[in-house]
Amino acid sequence: MLLAPDLTIRWVNEAYLHATGRTRGEIVGLGVFEAFPGGPHDPGGEGTRALQASLDRVRSTGQRDVLALIRYAIPKQTPAGPVFEDRYWSASHTPLLDAQGRLQAILQQTDDVTELQTLKQELAATPARVEGSMFRRAQQVQAENRQLGAERALLRQLLEQADAFAAFLRGPEHVYEIVNTAYATITGKPDLVGQPVRQALPELEGQGFYELLDEVYASGRPHHGRNVPVLLGNPDGSRRLRYVDFLNQPILEADGSVSGVFVLGNDVTDAVLASQELDRYRNQLEDIVAERTRALEDSEAERRRTEAALRQSQKMEAIGQLTGGVAHDFNNLLQILSGNLQLLQRRQREPEDAKRIAASLGAVDRGAKLAAQLLAFARRQPLEPRAINLGRMLREMDDLLRRALGEAIEVETVVAGGLWNTLTDPDQVQNAILNLAVNARDAMGGSGRLTIEAGNAMLDDLYTLRHTDVAPGQYVMLAVSDTGSGMTPEVVEKAFEPFFTTKREGSGTGLGLSMVYGFVKQSHGHVKIYSEPGQGTTVRLYLPRTTADEDVLTDLSAAPVENGSETILVVEDDPVVQNTVIDLLKDLGYTVLRASDGQSALTLARAGIPIDLLFTDVVMPGPVRAPDLARQVQAMLPGIAVLFTSGYTENAIVHGGRLDPGVNLLSKPYRREDLARKVRHTLNNRRQAEAAATRAAPVPAPAPLPVAPDAPPPQQQQHPPPARLGLRVLLVEDDPLIQMDCEDMLAALGCRVIAARDGRAALRELGRGSFDVLFTDIGLPGISGLELARQAVLDHPALQVVFASGFGPRDEARQAVPGAQFVTKPYGPAELEAAMRRAARPG
Repeated sequence: MLLAPDLTIRWVNEAYLHATGRTRGEIVGLGVFEAFPGGPHDPGGEGTRALQASLDRVRSTGQRDVLALIRYAIPKQTPAGPVFEDRYWSASHTPLLDAQGRLQAILQQTDDVTELQTLKQELAATPARVEGSMFRRAQQVQAENRQLGAERALLRQLLEQADAFAAFLRGPEHVYEIVNTAYATITGKPDLVGQPVRQALPELEGQGFYELLDEVYASGRPHHGRNVPVLLGNPDGSRRLRYVDFLNQPILEADGSVSGVFVLGNDVTDAVLASQELDRYRNQLEDIVAERTRALEDSEAERRRTEAALRQSQKMEAIGQLTGGVAHDFNNLLQILSGNLQLLQRRQREPEDAKRIAASLGAVDRGAKLAAQLLAFARRQPLEPRAINLGRMLREMDDLLRRALGEAIEVETVVAGGLWNTLTDPDQVQNAILNLAVNARDAMGGSGRLTIEAGNAMLDDLYTLRHTDVAPGQYVMLAVSDTGSGMTPEVVEKAFEPFFTTKREGSGTGLGLSMVYGFVKQSHGHVKIYSEPGQGTTVRLYLPRTTADEDVLTDLSAAPVENGSETILVVEDDPVVQNTVIDLLKDLGYTVLRASDGQSALTLARAGIPIDLLFTDVVMPGPVRAPDLARQVQAMLPGIAVLFTSGYTENAIVHGGRLDPGVNLLSKPYRREDLARKVRHTLNNRRQAEAAATRAAPVPAPAPLPVAPDAPPPQQQQHPPPARLGLRVLLVEDDPLIQMDCEDMLAALGCRVIAARDGRAALRELGRGSFDVLFTDIGLPGISGLELARQAVLDHPALQVVFASGFGPRDEARQAVPGAQFVTKPYGPAELEAAMRRAARPG
């Protein structure tokens, strides 16, 4: 029998049960004196006192103790009632100690010596038989002792090697008395014995385990937990999550009191995680099955929706083709009106005529805006996408929006930190924001709150499954929200259709939202409306993210209008438009040749007439398309510049909705000032590149002149080289040919030159070394030359700046950097040297 230190019976073997006539359930868990109380077998209590004394000696000394003889009466059930049979036992009590010498249990080995007592009575009569019986009994006791020792060792081995973790906790403080290896392993603490659980495992605080032990100890009722999560500590102070099944079993004393708690359990973390994963897959499978079931149930409705979408797509495509053709003819008409009105405006003398002409030009602008909206809806507008930051754009538009909306509209702009750049056409983004803001103003009746937000967004695969017209990826989100009347689902469904409007007649064209929709789609983005009646409306635009640096370009619209004297070949099939354009160009001082189609233009080019600029409409009749005309004319006249114009570009110079690289386009209708600036810019840039190519070409050596044999050697004419400036120059130019040419000219002036292709590279060079002069083009990719110069002078106050441009605002350049020099393309060595000498002697 195995006894706890408080003499509670923990375990007995089958031989003990057989000898005592009891079952394991009757005695295990009871105190030994509760399981075997005094009775007829011990009328004076002598045996009970002897057993108590022996056990007390073991507990107090920690040494083995032996009782030679104990009388015990075993009850036998008979038809007449229980009958007691006297038996005699010999018992040894062996203490089981832990590594620190503390008592963990007492092993009682009991031998039945009843036969020995009987033999004593027969000893005098038959000594030989008694001796033989005693010898056999001794052998039997020895065998039983070996078996009991083996069982004791097996019990310890099983407890240590068991997969289940087990521990005995004593008293209300739950002090560890026995802990097996599995328990020490899961807790990560091998030295738990002798410590209260709150001290040994402080990481369990707040997880409910202390309270469970307290409840089991106080109530005497066991507690069984399944798949319970527990956070256990690691040596580095971190936590690890495990799941356990466990049983907290109270240890009961003879009087029914609880002396401790026996904990037995298993680590089921792997099983729980596997079950959770299985549940996740099962739920996903159930969702897929449910989704498929709904899809099958809705297949007919989906087919109808698909057919409706196809009809809508075909309708939109037909409207797009129609609007493209209408816009082309409409823009030609507007160009005629605009051009002639501007010519009249320059010649009129009466104030009343000036008012009428100004009003007419305003009507032309409104017509041009309407045509642009038609093209935007049809996705036929030529976009010029650049890397822009919507946060900067919204801040720059703040005053414009407040003026457009009025004082009764409260405008709030929210820009998220770390906003990405987006690749789109900035002019079209501004138009979209204005359209949405004006629509919101009308929906709010002229007063309310308008919120414009810009932030980063990720559209995942799940979202794109529900919206098949958008690709998953990273976007920059622009949201415009109002506190207006909102829209019904039926109105939301039709909101993007052209000419659909809920405003009263004469208050709107119905093209605002359709323009926004067409622009976003042409930019490979996504647009979504969220609205409910009485709850306001939010329109969200998702524009593709770009990792390119922001492209900050200089606004050239305020630049002065410059005349010219070059020869321009105008190719236009509409005779009225042709005459108007020719008059505008002649008014600017240019010599103009005309052609009505591509074939006629090629004939003029072959005639050898010097031509500086080909100005051609994109859409023309005849076999020669405008791009082919430009290539053939450039092949015949290598120095010629090309400028396209059109009210509708089709796919000639626009692909994927975007203008082809290197193409100059002036969209109809345009004003005289726009024509003058664009023509001057194209001519100057072309001439600068041509001059650079000429200077880069090798010059052939002149043939030697014949001389008489006795003639003295010819005196060569000496040209003094230009004085060496010795300046360290940072040259910033994106055209490689112009950059090489300018670098050679600067080197000839004795300058040490470092070249960069854009503003970002230039700023890096400024951070690496010191320079005397920054020589930069204004129109750079990314950061403009003006922005670059502002930042460079701010960081390096002694740096001198020389601006160069084929078409640039001198006033704005001088405002950006007071005292800066300016050269106009095309420039040669003399102009460059003069500017550099002025920069070398500031003030």
